[in-house]
Amino acid sequence: MLLAVCWLGIAKNPVQGQTDSLGRAQKERVKKTEEELSLLPKDPKKATLLSAILPGAGQVYNGKSWKVPILYAGILTDLYFVNYNHRRYENFRDALFALDKGKPNQFPSLNRAALVRNVDYWRQNRDLTMLLLLGIYALNLVDANVDAHLSGFDISEDLALQVAPHLGTVSASNSMGVSLTLRFK
Repeated sequence: MLLAVCWLGIAKNPVQGQTDSLGRAQKERVKKTEEELSLLPKDPKKATLLSAILPGAGQVYNGKSWKVPILYAGILTDLYFVNYNHRRYENFRDALFALDKGKPNQFPSLNRAALVRNVDYWRQNRDLTMLLLLGIYALNLVDANVDAHLSGFDISEDLALQVAPHLGTVSASNSMGVSLTLRFK
């Protein structure tokens, strides 16, 4: 009985203290996260926002402007295929409509089932290339964000993994081997 009373008395006080300490701990974590982000040379939010407004702008902000031609080549190539697939879809769709109205079409050797298959095929290709365009845009945003986050990553010569031959002695005999040396700053 005394144990239960003591436990209830202890349990009430820490809960109040925990809520206060949890609130302080969360504030400290947020402050620490903000401090860590402020230590980065580039702002990830700014890089992502720039890339969202104009694809490639975040890469330029991060100092990786060599990626911009690759990005735009991917976008332009995808837009070409969206247009190509859409034109083919329209051609087969118009031929299907003409066949249904009893008029001659530009594919006289194809029956209705073949025209329907082609219409579905080219529409599906067009839709997939549009999804690919969305994927390229999303990759642009992710790349800008990750580059900004990694802008503070140390890649100096002080961090190195060296592979070197190793000569040593083990119990009065010489040994040869390879040593891996990981050196930090």
